[in-house]
Amino acid sequence: MDALVVSSPQGDLTAAKVPVPTIDADELLVRIRAVGVGIHDSTFLPRQLVLPYPIGIEAAGVVEEAGFAASGYGVGDRIAFVSMMQPKGGVWAEYAAVRADSLILPVPDGMGFEDAAAIPVAGNSALRALHALPATPPGGAIFVAGASGAVGTFAVQLARERGWEVAASASTPNHDYLRSLGATLTVDYRDPQWTEQVRRWRPEGLDGAVAVQPRTTAPCMGLVKAGGTVVTVSGDQVAPAHGVRVSGLAYGADVREELLAVMDRIARGEFILAIERVFPFTDALAALAKVQTRRARGKVVISLG
Repeated sequence: MDALVVSSPQGDLTAAKVPVPTIDADELLVRIRAVGVGIHDSTFLPRQLVLPYPIGIEAAGVVEEAGFAASGYGVGDRIAFVSMMQPKGGVWAEYAAVRADSLILPVPDGMGFEDAAAIPVAGNSALRALHALPATPPGGAIFVAGASGAVGTFAVQLARERGWEVAASASTPNHDYLRSLGATLTVDYRDPQWTEQVRRWRPEGLDGAVAVQPRTTAPCMGLVKAGGTVVTVSGDQVAPAHGVRVSGLAYGADVREELLAVMDRIARGEFILAIERVFPFTDALAALAKVQTRRARGKVVISLG
């Protein structure tokens, strides 16, 4: 099968022909139809790496074969999923072996594979980020730093549905777009005065913040009032201060049903899914390079037809 693989110990990426993986009893063999592209796709790799190794962690496709212990799934099922650190390879390939205990979501009727592949990682991350915030009643306010990308566009909409006011940062050309998603205040992260603009908006301080982009956690700390939380999606290492807590994603929260509900609403046109561009598989490296700029409006997807 065709795949985009790590081909050397130095991490070189190349297109290659590799064998279709064989599955164990607790696995599914999935024919990949579309891939969600993430900035870490070429670095989320198992420690014991057998080269050449297909990269990628998020995709949508059709179940071609199901192991006898992979209960609940059958041949022909349309699924979107996250498959990480698997020794048999990732999802940037025509086929992937997927453990049945992975995050697997049925694709709703009427939803295409390209849309489905754009949802699992960003939707899951946004939901877990909001679960990590303190209990906030309607009328509360949060800030989303780096809001125009895949995680941010989910977070803005989900926060508004909870009745929260949202301030969001992005480059100026994305401000109208963020307001269309529900953001009340938009600021340009390149403006030296952006933190002051947020403080003027809510002088009493915000209930929380979601720092999506790297190096945004620290400036968010000065926007949140005591008792609030800054959730770092990127993994910034920042100490708590002035009564403001720093948290990672709420990995203990079970958000699967919420994510399924979001998928259904996307299929019905009730929730906006932002896909900036769909690349053909032959341009997979260009798709990866695009997301690594960290400048995006929503998700980048690769189509395998």
